[in-house]
Amino acid sequence: MPTLHLLGTGSAHSSPERTTTMLAVTEGDSTIVIDCGGDVAQRLLASGIDLETVDGLIVTHEHPDHVSGFPLFIEKLWLAGRRRSLTIFGIPEAIQQARKCWEVFDTSHWKGLPDLIYVEVSHEERAEVLEDDSFEVTASPGQHATPVIGLRVVSKRTGGIMTYSCDTEPCESIARLSNRSDLLVHEANGKGPGHSSARQAAEVARDTGARRLILVHLPPEIPKDEMQLVRRIFPDVEIGDELATYSF
Repeated sequence: MPTLHLLGTGSAHSSPERTTTMLAVTEGDSTIVIDCGGDVAQRLLASGIDLETVDGLIVTHEHPDHVSGFPLFIEKLWLAGRRRSLTIFGIPEAIQQARKCWEVFDTSHWKGLPDLIYVEVSHEERAEVLEDDSFEVTASPGQHATPVIGLRVVSKRTGGIMTYSCDTEPCESIARLSNRSDLLVHEANGKGPGHSSARQAAEVARDTGARRLILVHLPPEIPKDEMQLVRRIFPDVEIGDELATYSF
């Protein structure tokens, strides 16, 4: 069964309850990680996911809360005995930032590091990201302070669809990407340039025919009265919890 794992659900705001928003999708022995702003390896292990099953990492954009944990992730994979290569997917700006983070460190004496294969994703609607035996992943641009992509993950086995908005204010490209999603994972950092409120996320879910809405990239608190309004707009909504899982 294809499963979404919420490795983290917070924004760049400091919070004792939440780390940065990071996701993983799994099916069988295949795992795809989305973003790496914190300790991804620890979050994967806490979710019961074997590090050896990670087939790829998608970096959505260059901001620290989405990419700064990249060197630690690679180091922990290596220390865990990972030797097979890892493919990193992202738009050029995100790939460049991941490489810069990694190259800060002198790893010349680290023997047996896995090869890192960087694959650039086109910054255009319905761009191909990856396709393997389990998933087909496409991307479309969001609207943020820096170039960013949202992701649509389709299970080849079930046909289930999970869409992740990433950091974005409401925009047509992400709405089209989200069409008829079984699971829409949408940011709710708050209304403003480059971000969306929980209410705006609910409007996207309603207007695109989503079946279920999970709010992530959360501020320290979403007021209760706002959530009451959100549920009137789109009833099947919940605030994402750290390490929660959802089938799609």
